[in-house]
Amino acid sequence: MTRTLVLALLAILTACGDGPPQQSAANQATAKAEANDVAAVRAPEPVPDTARVRLVTEAGTIDLELNGRRAPITTANFLAYVDRQRLDGTHFYRAARTRGAPERGFIQGGIHRDYRRMLNPIAHEPTSATGLRHVSGTVSMARTAPGTAMGDFFIIVGDMPSMNADARGEDDDERAGYAAFGRVVGGMDVVRRILASPTVPNAGRGAMRGQMITQQVRIISARRLP
Repeated sequence: MTRTLVLALLAILTACGDGPPQQSAANQATAKAEANDVAAVRAPEPVPDTARVRLVTEAGTIDLELNGRRAPITTANFLAYVDRQRLDGTHFYRAARTRGAPERGFIQGGIHRDYRRMLNPIAHEPTSATGLRHVSGTVSMARTAPGTAMGDFFIIVGDMPSMNADARGEDDDERAGYAAFGRVVGGMDVVRRILASPTVPNAGRGAMRGQMITQQVRIISARRLP
């Protein structure tokens, strides 16, 4: 139960009478435990300079190294999804292959509009601020517009400088670029296999059309490594 929901329920109870009903000792203990749980979830934690995360997928294991020193907001967000196990059971659902060079491109995975898994959107960390670049093996955040990234991410195969922030871009989207925040340190062979997955020709909208994987690759678990 979120803190917002707890406060809302208390407000409703207060409006309906003299306040919340008296609780038994057991109920009071339960309420205290829930309050402590909410506080623990929302308590700010220092972002490590580097953090490693292992994605165990149906296609194999992918190890990521996140750069919390250069991209602290984005790294903290990804770790929040990992630590709360909100990536468990999600999928790599998109294989975007470069036209004329199908061995290059990116795979995209994550919560894919599942509102039950969503955390708040995060501030955008452009590559112009972090100094990171979209080189092969980079992990970066998927988004619709700058400041909308939540629990979807992508891993690129082959350098993609067009995803970096570019002050000369034609619009705000190009000028902002995407938020790179880590790299693959193990399992690029798995990433390439997923990129080669068959896709449904007419599935997906806009830029995603024809890139939706026929048999989505399940992310079994996402866990921090020591």
